Amino acid sequence: MKKKNILGGITIMTGILKRFGDIMSANINSLLDKAEDPGKMIDQYLRNLESDLGKVKAETASVMAEATKTKRQLDECSSDIAKMQSYAEKAVIAGNDQDARQFLEKKNQLLEQQANIQTTYDLANDNAAKMKEMHDKLATDISSLNARKDTIKSKLAVAKTQETLNKVGNSVAGAKSNLSAFDKMEAKADKMLDEANAMRELNESGKDKDINALADKYSDINHSVEDDLAALKAKLGQ
Repeated sequence: MKKKNILGGITIMTGILKRFGDIMSANINSLLDKAEDPGKMIDQYLRNLESDLGKVKAETASVMAEATKTKRQLDECSSDIAKMQSYAEKAVIAGNDQDARQFLEKKNQLLEQQANIQTTYDLANDNAAKMKEMHDKLATDISSLNARKDTIKSKLAVAKTQETLNKVGNSVAGAKSNLSAFDKMEAKADKMLDEANAMRELNESGKDKDINALADKYSDINHSVEDDLAALKAKLGQ
């Protein structure tokens, strides 16, 4: 059962590390290109890895604890074997062979048990060392990714700023184009106004000539009547 638990922990560990390896070996740039929000995608990757690290840590601690427990059992078994050997020797010295046989039989049973415990301990200790090594590597890699995350997010922030500047630049260019169009419209309006003023001036100039001619006409008429009236008065002795 202990071997099964230890191997089960290794299986879980292997699956987690394989998933981590798949992420590390993937084309991150290609994945970011497809993401609507690369920053959020990076955060999600790291959250997944942190979760995996928690599982790895728990499994590693479990296997290390199992190795420690098995080592303690191995030490206790070795101590019991030494005791049985000592008791058998004392029984022989005391001339009690039957007791010595029992102690030696118990010693042999403990030796078989010791061999099994030793096998379990060797497996647990080896797996604990491997899992701790993998745990430390995963923790280091995640730390490295966190540092890269900040760099990538900084680049994304710069890219967004540049994108905004590009949009503003396009708007400014469009505004300049609109201002140029307004300048042309204003020039056309000025031309139309100048033409209208010139036409008004010409029209008013023509009207002055007409009214002056009319005034001259009536001035001649009025002068003729006055002359006639004066002549008539003179004739009548008035």
